[in-house]
Amino acid sequence: MKALSNSVIEKIRRNRISTSEVTDCLGKTGVLKGVSALNPRHFRVGPVRLVTAWNCSNWELHEQASAVQPGEIVIFHAFDYEDYAMFGALVAKFLLLYREAAALVVCGLVRDAHTLKMENYPIWCEGVTPVGALNRKNSAPEPAEAEELRRRYDGAIAVCDDSGVAIIGKEWMTEDFLERLDFIELQEDAWFHCIDTAGMTTYETVCEKKYFDEKSVFSRFDRLREGSPLVSGETKE
Repeated sequence: MKALSNSVIEKIRRNRISTSEVTDCLGKTGVLKGVSALNPRHFRVGPVRLVTAWNCSNWELHEQASAVQPGEIVIFHAFDYEDYAMFGALVAKFLLLYREAAALVVCGLVRDAHTLKMENYPIWCEGVTPVGALNRKNSAPEPAEAEELRRRYDGAIAVCDDSGVAIIGKEWMTEDFLERLDFIELQEDAWFHCIDTAGMTTYETVCEKKYFDEKSVFSRFDRLREGSPLVSGETKE
């Protein structure tokens, strides 16, 4: 399982496979609803680490954050949190700089937006607010819903980009899923070739799949085998 998980992460990272492509491979599922990129043009993929907070307190959040490992994508979930921010610049810097987390994904709000934006941190969240959580130890235990989240995220991978966040559950850590990733990349290459070079419409490409009717998508390039008629350094009028 660990080897397959690493293979999935590496394939997505090296090929920068987008969340759009990943959710296609997941059968149009896997999106983490409600979160969007705080800062644009970041791409991150890595194993998931869940951190929870509840009852408007960030005490347990600080406690759990201490266990974050390099390369992990930390997903924060808030329970009974009203409109308080889960954390701000202090926690973000600690996790991204000193714990070397790959990204922070917040199913809730963050604060210190000016600093988080200035530092261009890879953060995905539901929104921002100036109001921070209360620093008090909870007397009530972690909500029961958190256990279901831990099962869901156990062994999971997160992919984050400008479109949002996609979660790949551990049940997808298979050779079949690796083949799906290869297929979606090949299909995207073929489709863009069709509209960019073959002059097809998107209807002909996506719906009719006219590229299957041709001897080869690249048959029009066969004449290049004969060599260039141009002399180096000269133009042909």
